[in-house]
Amino acid sequence: MNFDGFPTAALDAVPRVDLGGWPTPLHEAPRLGEALGLPNLLLKRDDVHPLGAGGNKLRKLEYHLGAALEAGADTVITFGALQTNHGRQTAAACAKLGLRCELVLTAKVPRDGDAYEHSGNIPLDRLFGATVHVCADGEETGRTYDRLVAEAAAEGRKVATVPVGGSNELGVLGYVRATYELATQLADRGIDRAHLVVPHASGGTAAGVALATGLLGGLGVGVACVSHPLAEATENLRELTAGAAKLLGVEPPSLDHVRLGDSTLGPGYGIPTDAVWDALKLFGRTEGVVLDPVYSGKVAAALIEWAGHFAPDDHVVFLHTGGMPGLYGYAPEFAAAVEG
Repeated sequence: MNFDGFPTAALDAVPRVDLGGWPTPLHEAPRLGEALGLPNLLLKRDDVHPLGAGGNKLRKLEYHLGAALEAGADTVITFGALQTNHGRQTAAACAKLGLRCELVLTAKVPRDGDAYEHSGNIPLDRLFGATVHVCADGEETGRTYDRLVAEAAAEGRKVATVPVGGSNELGVLGYVRATYELATQLADRGIDRAHLVVPHASGGTAAGVALATGLLGGLGVGVACVSHPLAEATENLRELTAGAAKLLGVEPPSLDHVRLGDSTLGPGYGIPTDAVWDALKLFGRTEGVVLDPVYSGKVAAALIEWAGHFAPDDHVVFLHTGGMPGLYGYAPEFAAAVEG
């Protein structure tokens, strides 16, 4: 890995608010590694950040909320599916910073029932003081957003809008920084080559990892699509990587070191498969680590599927992006899965 050419000065020049909790741990996973034939398996634990039950979105929010504070905003509006982890983390970060938070949520996943509609992330959104607006479709989402912006203007409040998942070129910088952190942790262990396994949903996390690893060298990236099919995810990744590179004043690196796959996506976003529940059980019963069935569970299923493609002495790092509260939105299936 080459740290000398990394654009740390450009990254540090972008407004950012420190939400604390860094660096997150990098843990060995010997029992899981033994089960998968990967003796050098490591877990990057972005799920254990102390704010708002943790998760990867906090990395992106440091830049989005840094920009909001720089602009004098006092109200943050963002979007997501009903069980959005991004919404929960935005609400927690806004609570910490004293910002008003409006969550505009859409029923994107074909699910209903008390657990999905009223448990999981939703009560945490309200616990952290967010106002939750549940919309039936994209059209209602647009009308609700326009109304909230108009109300804020009438009351003299200034709005900052954060995209779904925090995933635009600004949010990507969160995982550029995170990947540099991880590379430093690996170097401290004497590891200069490794394979990272990460998710792609709204794309900001994967794009940050892809950009940073392309600049550092020595790190391959396997990206598991958990929301969009392969072609859509690939195009999104290229666009976000290029946009973030432009913000940092660097040339977008080749993405030859990145491999995407959608074989564990299943029927679609937010719909877990048997392989996902099997992955949750394997992580739980070997390492005592909890995954969620929407993001980290699908990436774990991909890790299991890809395990045989790594050399026995390869260092493999699984990026745990959090999401545990959302697991309780799937309580009936979760309970049935662990009874077996």
